[in-house]
Amino acid sequence: MIEIIATTIDDATQIQAGGANRIELISALSEGGLTPSYGLIQEVISRVSIPVNVMIRPHSKSFIYTDDEIELMKRDIAIARDLGANGVVLGVLTQTNVIDERKLESLLASCQGLEVTFHRAIDETDVVASVKKLAEYKEITTILTSGGLAAPIQENSEIIKEMMAYSRHINILLGGGMTSQNLSAVLKQTGAGHVHFGSSVRVDDAVDKDKVAALVNEMKKML
Repeated sequence: MIEIIATTIDDATQIQAGGANRIELISALSEGGLTPSYGLIQEVISRVSIPVNVMIRPHSKSFIYTDDEIELMKRDIAIARDLGANGVVLGVLTQTNVIDERKLESLLASCQGLEVTFHRAIDETDVVASVKKLAEYKEITTILTSGGLAAPIQENSEIIKEMMAYSRHINILLGGGMTSQNLSAVLKQTGAGHVHFGSSVRVDDAVDKDKVAALVNEMKKML
């Protein structure tokens, strides 16, 4: 499964044309991704047939949110669902860099009918302990991770395999440093089969369908 970040309508159509499986729709790529506009969500969903998962992140200051910001995120989740999104992408931590379970549960209560990805906020935590905790929530379908921030993703294979061992029903989606050059090695070393790409499929800040197609073909060779 290949998921690719889109920030525009053209990105989304290029991702679909290249043969990827799913879109993560965001704004502000340079800030790690923020909630896109409602108009963009609606237009992208109307233009593509592959699933679209929408980032729910009101600011890039941290992954710590006030109760007011949690309420805003819940409204954004409801709107994404109403516009036809396949899922949402979110994450919430405490001041001590552990998963904020109270606020996470509040958000998950608004996610009925949606797939839920817990994003790379997890990489700022003890990732194995966090996977064990997230695996208690049936609503969470995916965790996006590079295996932590201490080393590049290609050096985190053992940690990623440990995360996968405890993830139960949750798919581990590898992202953050994934490229066409390290794809084969990372997947062979970890046994993972779900990958996420951002900047490595872009030319002049726009998604290039040929780069997407090359990744899709590389994945097919590994089947």
